[in-house]
Amino acid sequence: MVLPLFVLAVALCMALAGWAAWFAALDRAVILRQLFGAGAVEAVLVLQAVVAGVLQVRGHDVDGALFWGYLLTAALLLPIAAVWAFAERSRWSSVVLCVASLTVAFLQWRLWIIWGAS
Repeated sequence: MVLPLFVLAVALCMALAGWAAWFAALDRAVILRQLFGAGAVEAVLVLQAVVAGVLQVRGHDVDGALFWGYLLTAALLLPIAAVWAFAERSRWSSVVLCVASLTVAFLQWRLWIIWGAS
């Protein structure tokens, strides 16, 4: 894990969570642009996984099961929330996207701690 990718992932997650919370407060469903935003977060998470994998192969010692479990969970949350938001066309789709984005941001923080603890 490198600091710029960590900061970018958390910033995008928080921006997406704020946008989704705003839509929930306005009683609006998720729109396609928000799902594109979730796709941007997902792209950063995939890039982060590739970089972490390369660094781990080069010798960075980390608890593999714990680290990759958190990373896989973070990578799966937003696509699941996107499918849910696409199926549920009410304000609750915005709530689901907000909660998923906040959860991914928290998982990023945990990944940073796990990466640094080794």
